[in-house]
Order: sequence, then structure tokens, then C-alpha cells
Amino acid sequence: MSAKTTISSLVLAGAVSTALATLASAAPLTKAEADAAIAAKKEKCFGVALKGQNDCAAGPGTTCQGTSTADFQGNAWKFVQGGTCASIELPGGKKGSLKPV
Repeated sequence: MSAKTTISSLVLAGAVSTALATLASAAPLTKAEADAAIAAKKEKCFGVALKGQNDCAAGPGTTCQGTSTADFQGNAWKFVQGGTCASIELPGGKKGSLKPV
């Protein structure tokens, strides 16, 4: 096997590995993860997640966790401590919401 073939194989293996890791991190929350968050008295808070850091529900064209396309996207939510969502201050004088905005 030539050095060029070996390097090409390593690059391809790295690309496949990266793609699989990306898919795994963008997977939807499992029922167990959602139940654990609710048991810990967390609530879904819309509009507070940074780009790519939402817990789920990022709207059309996205699959779920980690797929929001903009900071503070109104239809993407993140789990926060229960009772704190509406008090989270966002840029532009907005606040977190318990419903999609």
C-alpha cells in the first residue's frame, strides 16, 4: 500500500468518525433524558438557547437537539430551572418564554 493510499484511508476514516459523532450529538432527547429533566424540576424555556445549543424543538429544517440556527431562536427551547424561564433577560429587552415565540 502506498503512502498516498494510507493517508487517504486515514482522512476518510476521520471524516466518517466526525460525521457519526455529529449525528450522535444532534439526536433527540431520549424519554429517559426528558423524564430526568422534569424530575429535577426543570422547565422548557423558549428563546433562550444559543445557536446549536438548544435541547429540542428548533423548528422547520432542524432535527432536534443542537440544531437551532440562530441565537435566541423563538421556537427552540432549553431546559432551565423551574420557575426561572420568564425572568431570563435576553438581548433587546426580551425574556424567556414558556411557549414558542
